[in-house]
Amino acid sequence: MFKNIRYDIRAVMDRDPAARSAAEVFLLYPGIWAVIFHRLSHFLFKKRRFFLARLISQFSRWVTGIEIHPGATIGRGFFVDHGMGVVIGETAEIGDNVTIYQGVTLGGTGKDKGKRHPTIGNNVLIGTGAKVLGPFRVGDNSKIAANAVVLNEVPPNCTCVGVPARVIKQDNKRFSNLDHIHSPDPIAQELARLLGRIEKLESKLNIKNNSEGGNED
Repeated sequence: MFKNIRYDIRAVMDRDPAARSAAEVFLLYPGIWAVIFHRLSHFLFKKRRFFLARLISQFSRWVTGIEIHPGATIGRGFFVDHGMGVVIGETAEIGDNVTIYQGVTLGGTGKDKGKRHPTIGNNVLIGTGAKVLGPFRVGDNSKIAANAVVLNEVPPNCTCVGVPARVIKQDNKRFSNLDHIHSPDPIAQELARLLGRIEKLESKLNIKNNSEGGNED
């Protein structure tokens, strides 16, 4: 456990440009303390000391603002940056060198039994406010954008965005053009369609009026 803690501190030093020293990370980073408390509570959970394990996890939640169920499995180099509002469910599995930001939920949908939380691969980054919900896997080296809601499996080396989330890039190849600046305006398109229809109706009315006027003559 202590080897993992040293590795976790080094991981923070490598990934956070604001980290000035290992002592600062150890003493002042709530994400590190959330991981330390979790490793202890997870050890007790595996020994079937469920009440004590949950007591430690709830104390950690109160101190750090990060809620990790003691049943969750977390690899080395896990970095929770800022961390407030993070929730990780009981059957979640997290690989090595994973980074998540504040407001992230690794949860369930309420429809599954047993394994009901996601499995996160190695070297995954999950942005602020993202929700990953369900018993599927997020592949190695993938990135989940801020505020995305992921409901289906994500292959390795992908970038996901949106609600619900969709893969827009894999192996550095973009799947779709998300140029929001130059994309067509749907409101303007609908107005143009309506104007075109009005012009057609006016043309038909003019033809009918002209025809009726000609019959009277």
